[in-house]
Amino acid sequence: MSILIEELKKEHSGIIATLNEVRKLGILSKEGQDKLTFVQTSLLAHLEMEDDQLYPILRKQAENNKDLKNTLDLFEMDMENVSTIVQEFFDKYSEEFSGEKLQEDFEKLFASLSKRISNEEAALYEEYEYMNE
Repeated sequence: MSILIEELKKEHSGIIATLNEVRKLGILSKEGQDKLTFVQTSLLAHLEMEDDQLYPILRKQAENNKDLKNTLDLFEMDMENVSTIVQEFFDKYSEEFSGEKLQEDFEKLFASLSKRISNEEAALYEEYEYMNE
């Protein structure tokens, strides 16, 4: 496994583990909220790494690979959806993690990120590894 993919998967695991800790601690607890703030910072750094190191290589390869181009196009549309969910969550709760819909919004955030991570690792990371064999 390449160093990049190994690092990205490690970050994915960390993000999911921290979100699970938030669930266990409770989103209304100070500890849970601190961990959620950490997830936000980690997620931004992770996305920057993908944008700088992963996607340019995949896009270059997609110039000659229609299937990969289609896959990347789908992931781009999905990422817009996931980004909207993440951004709306952190915008809505930027002042304070409270409110009657907090738990529901958190579960939506968790589900969106979990699905995206799973799909990304199964499709894009495998494609990257295949290209770099």
